[in-house]
Amino acid sequence: MMSNSSGHDCDVLVVGGGPAGSTAAALLAGKGYRVVLLEKDRHPRFHIGESLLPLNLPLLQKLGVLEEVERVGMLKYGAEFVSPYHGKAITFEFANAWDKRLPYAFQVRRSEFDHILIRNAAAKGATVVEGCKVTDVEFPAEGGAVVTAREEDGGLRTLRSRFLVDASGRDTLLASRFGIKHRNRKHNSAALFGHFTGAHRLPGKAAGNITVFWFDHGWFWFIPLADGTTSVGAVCWPYYLKSRKTDQTTFFQETIALCPALAERLRDAELTGPVTGTGNFSYQAERMAGPGYIMLGDAFAFIDPVFSTGVYLAMNSAFKGAETVDLCLREPARQAAALKRFEKEIRQGIGTFSWYIYRVTTPALRNLFMGPRNVFRVEEALLSLLAGDVFRPSPIKSRLRIFKAIYYMNAALDFKSNFLAWRKRRRNVRVPAAETT
Repeated sequence: MMSNSSGHDCDVLVVGGGPAGSTAAALLAGKGYRVVLLEKDRHPRFHIGESLLPLNLPLLQKLGVLEEVERVGMLKYGAEFVSPYHGKAITFEFANAWDKRLPYAFQVRRSEFDHILIRNAAAKGATVVEGCKVTDVEFPAEGGAVVTAREEDGGLRTLRSRFLVDASGRDTLLASRFGIKHRNRKHNSAALFGHFTGAHRLPGKAAGNITVFWFDHGWFWFIPLADGTTSVGAVCWPYYLKSRKTDQTTFFQETIALCPALAERLRDAELTGPVTGTGNFSYQAERMAGPGYIMLGDAFAFIDPVFSTGVYLAMNSAFKGAETVDLCLREPARQAAALKRFEKEIRQGIGTFSWYIYRVTTPALRNLFMGPRNVFRVEEALLSLLAGDVFRPSPIKSRLRIFKAIYYMNAALDFKSNFLAWRKRRRNVRVPAAETT
């Protein structure tokens, strides 16, 4: 692709060097565009969200980094759900999904994983500038974007690009600037998390599986990493975190004690670093694209991570976003239609995950998860959903509709329990998560 960048410092300016930004930068540089990526931190740097999905693997393969990720990752063959309400645990294996070709994923330290991706962007030809935080963006009438960024020494840098890719993550650069970011009123939560050594893992092949523990105030993740560390986090309703009267570490340990099954796994474990808290855990912007710009991954929306969707949604949006940006730059007359199509597709995928996430703490959905049956192949379809297979054309969509019908029938049969759970949830989501941490 020949660059038409007269009067511009670059064709595409990418804000953010996480999975979305680094992926988009690598793909667009590979298409021949002059790409500049600005990242506020320096890699490697800590980030939460260590669990990948099987559908990440084809994307990593296309980027040419799958072997590097395999070297630092821990094999994850499935997901275990532990329910105190049923007194048992159950494991879903990706090998039993509708598509049998992707039977595993990886758990990764995000510091290593993100470093691989940003180095790959540079290797593909993108100019990567770390330690450079974007402070302002303007969209002049003649088109393109003008970005102001502050470097580590305090100096300011101004860059003009033909197109802006906002992959700023939870900083939500454009959504905050436009005033269009809103907490998710359908699912409001906050989180506490830390890393442990010495945690008891599942035996054998299942040692790398993620475990989700339900408890009265939300759910926990338990993610084993290759170096022996285990990431543990509590995603809770804001009302519970607002009850904290001790320091954050003590409160986290007290919260773990409320889940005996998790506490048993951590009985010999040692916390290796600080406990971190974050509010505003679920949010979404009113739009994710406009003339001369596009938002990817968390810069547009973040949903509850119970199904480990974060990195996959970020990278998938980057692949689709890079194709969209390419079309916008090659054929400006088609820009509006291309951006509209991109946004519709990404929203549909997020919406598919969200339906289950909004209901994951309801008695009806817990019962179905803890007593799976492959009637009409709905279990295979659900496993495909857990693997991230929500964007490709697939027969699982009709089976997921059947699953929803089964869910509503189960909810009706136990109307009282599900109604009380719905009313409690509705009350819980009214508390702003930002007030809790």
